[in-house]
Amino acid sequence: MQALIVLYQIVSMIVNVLIMLIIIQFVIGLLFAFNVIGRNEFLASFYDGINRLLDPVLRPIRRLLPDTGSIDFSPIVLILLMNILLTILSSVIAA
Repeated sequence: MQALIVLYQIVSMIVNVLIMLIIIQFVIGLLFAFNVIGRNEFLASFYDGINRLLDPVLRPIRRLLPDTGSIDFSPIVLILLMNILLTILSSVIAA
């Protein structure tokens, strides 16, 4: 039982980091889109790095979702799926 709790904590930390990265990606993307910060080289490379980390996870979700134009719903779907995973793991541990 202790091993399941540790597994849940590890998965929870990974999910929290991914959610933070998704939010940071969203905010920096908005700042670039509305030209609030111009083209800052540091933020551009940081944004590119986040995109490279998240793209392998978001790409399969993007393929499944219908094309909605300029709005990308795949980060929201990923956050929901990760929260569902945490809920299932917590119910397995509680049982």
